[in-house]
Amino acid sequence: MADCIYKTFMISAFFVALHVISKFAHKFWWRPKSMQNLLRQQGIRGTCYKLLSGDMPEMKRCEEEALSKPINLNHRIVPRVIPFFHQMVQKYGKLSLSWFGRTPRLIIGDVELIRYILADKNGHFVKPPTMNPLVDLLQQGLSTLEGEKWAKRRRLVTPAFHLEKLKAMVPAFSTSCSNLIKRWQKLVTEHQGSCEVDVAPEFHILAGDVIARAAFGSSYKEGKQIFELQKEQVVLVLEAYYSVYIPGLRFIPTRKNKRNYYIYDQIKAILQNMIQRKEQAIKEGEMGGNDLLGLLLQCKEQNDNSMTIEDVIEECKLFYFAGQETTANLLTWTMILLSMHPNWQEKARNEVLEICGRKEPDFEAINRLKIVSMVLHEALRLYPPVTHLFRYTKCETNLGGMIVPADVELYLPIVLLHYDKNYWGDNAEDFNPERFSGGVSKASKDQIAFYPFGWGPRICLGQNFALIEAKMALAMILQHFSFQLSSSYAHAPYTLITLQPQHGAPIVLQRI
Repeated sequence: MADCIYKTFMISAFFVALHVISKFAHKFWWRPKSMQNLLRQQGIRGTCYKLLSGDMPEMKRCEEEALSKPINLNHRIVPRVIPFFHQMVQKYGKLSLSWFGRTPRLIIGDVELIRYILADKNGHFVKPPTMNPLVDLLQQGLSTLEGEKWAKRRRLVTPAFHLEKLKAMVPAFSTSCSNLIKRWQKLVTEHQGSCEVDVAPEFHILAGDVIARAAFGSSYKEGKQIFELQKEQVVLVLEAYYSVYIPGLRFIPTRKNKRNYYIYDQIKAILQNMIQRKEQAIKEGEMGGNDLLGLLLQCKEQNDNSMTIEDVIEECKLFYFAGQETTANLLTWTMILLSMHPNWQEKARNEVLEICGRKEPDFEAINRLKIVSMVLHEALRLYPPVTHLFRYTKCETNLGGMIVPADVELYLPIVLLHYDKNYWGDNAEDFNPERFSGGVSKASKDQIAFYPFGWGPRICLGQNFALIEAKMALAMILQHFSFQLSSSYAHAPYTLITLQPQHGAPIVLQRI
């Protein structure tokens, strides 16, 4: 009897083990290999699948090598900011296959295909699912949602960025920019008319102050803790993103896991306190419903509570992070570019002085600054805030005549597109704001190849907010200072979610 039970147990254990091995083999070998074969049969070249890790070790090696030293003072930045994918395109073409762990990653450098993917309204191309729950701790706002939930949230949030709302925020922009100018004037005066300033952290302070005032009705000091915590969390999130995730690992109380959850709880607590005060102010009839937070809370009350407090918190986290990073980095690269090209700095200054004189620019004046707009657009082309976008095939999809199976990640190298000579001419690597003299739609050959804020239904809602803020800040800086690169500046653009100067942006300011 005991022998019979033992044999039955062994047979059952054998079949269970066989089932587990079969599922593992299918998930980590047979399916990736079959997807690779399907794509290869359609002429797509690329790297071969490697069990578990894919191309992640090579990606890390390429990045470490690229970031080990600065580049010459020019705008040939693609090999440094996306080194692995640049090499892939050079070797295999604008449509090539790589591997992120066991996930096939299709690199798409063709403008027509990118536009088709970004313009998708049928839900065929979605945001990639998060494999590691630790990554979600940064934010789970509008940019991460899909389907009807995304569409509903987008409709609720969009009114906060209508032109009349942005126009009402201009005085807050002006106050923040004036504070920056006064701070720099004091520094220059203390150093007998000229001093060196790292403008990268200065613009983060400015952008943070603008967001806090215009979007949340508070001052930078109140939001500073959120910005500092998010900055630290980005590093932890990126480390988690590029690591092989083992289910359940996030629950182990490691030092980094505990820090990640601590930051998450701290940011949530700060925002909950701000929300409670805003709700109380609105109930008491005080002014405060016209900023982003007030509008979000109004949406929550007016739409059958379809937005929870948790949703409001996530949208605030997204805007704090994305709003600060985008504008701060745009202004940083613009200052660097105008320091490298003083003729355009002088052209932009002359325009500002002609239209605004020494007065603070208002909304109408900002709209008349054509050269300033051209300069900012060219900065966005050469140094886009986000160098690449990701999409994911939710189901088997026809893409430009190719059959792409479900569960394929699509890597869209925006920065590569912005440097493509087929669309921007032989001088694609040159700083030439003149190419935007006829507007964005006429800047590139044949069709639009300019996507610094994305494209299609998911185009960034905050792009006008960022551009108005950047125009005002740049105009006021040009009114009061001339500037040039410091001898200590090292040209080293790199991606830490957004495109940033690795070693800062030391600029020599002179009062005019």
